[in-house]
Amino acid sequence: MDAQRAAMKKLGFLAGKWVGEARLLRGPGEPLVLVQTEEAQFKLDGLILEIEGIGRTKSDNKAVLQALGIISFDDEMGTYHMRAFNDGRFLETDVKLHEDGKGLTWGFALGPIRTSSVLRINEKDEWTELAEITIDSQPARKLLELTVRRQE
Repeated sequence: MDAQRAAMKKLGFLAGKWVGEARLLRGPGEPLVLVQTEEAQFKLDGLILEIEGIGRTKSDNKAVLQALGIISFDDEMGTYHMRAFNDGRFLETDVKLHEDGKGLTWGFALGPIRTSSVLRINEKDEWTELAEITIDSQPARKLLELTVRRQE
């Protein structure tokens, strides 16, 4: 378990409460702009990182985007693994820590559908995230862009 805790400590750059804005692109037309919160905290004595993201409409504060991710480290395989939940569904995927230690990449494939998500801490210490979807041989298109700043 020491190796797992040591690997999980590398994700400490995400811990805390973050607030900002998300742009959700669910189809043609203007994106839906949301007030976005991300809260990341270690659980089980540092063995997992739980991340909860909620996007609310600016007009009526209605939650339209809710996601929960649980990241752990498999010391036998030497990989991070995430189980993520949203919209009544879940997925399991490997997560790659960027070489600079300030970002994560993950995605999944289901039949002709592939997604790719990139999370980075930028030069302003903002958490940025871009999720894209590819269907068959079509070009990738944006699903979500977000930028949040640490509050605590």
